[in-house]
Order: sequence, then structure tokens, then C-alpha cells
Amino acid sequence: MSTKPEHYDVIVKPVITEKATMATELANAYAFQVARDASKPQIRDAVEALFGVKVTAVNTVVTKGKTKRFRGRPGRRSDVKKAYVTLEAGNSIDVSTGL
Repeated sequence: MSTKPEHYDVIVKPVITEKATMATELANAYAFQVARDASKPQIRDAVEALFGVKVTAVNTVVTKGKTKRFRGRPGRRSDVKKAYVTLEAGNSIDVSTGL
């Protein structure tokens, strides 16, 4: 599968948190922040093309933005869509290298 420019638009960045690291170690699942309008098949194709791995499942979650205060004035964080991508046994991704 060849890499297309659209694949870089689907995956925004890897999510490196304690929860995402635990998912990697326990279930061979990697977390990525993805475009809000990205579908599961698009995410699967992008991960397989960019990293050269075989994906078995894609689970997505939309985290609604919080209202926070900045210098006393209320502001709103953006909504974020994350994808938890489960890989076949034997496949792995080094998320520290970047895209």
C-alpha cells in the first residue's frame, strides 16, 4: 500500500500518555489523535500505509472540549477525536520517532 498525502491529514499526532502506554504494553494498541471527520476505514488505511503494519481493530472516541479560564477570561478547548488502533501480534510502532 502506497503512502498518499491524505494519510498525513488523517493522523494528527500520536497520543503519549500513561493510559496510552499501558494500552500499548497490555493490548498492542496505539493511540493517535485523528481528524474529526476521519472514519475508521480511513484511519486503518493511514496507519497501515504510514507505519507498514497490519491493523486488526480501530476504536474511536471524541473528547468534548472543556471550558477553562485563561487570565481570568473564560475560554474553550477544542473537541478532540482519538483512535485506539490494535495491531496484529508481532507488529509494533515506534511512536517516539514521529511521522
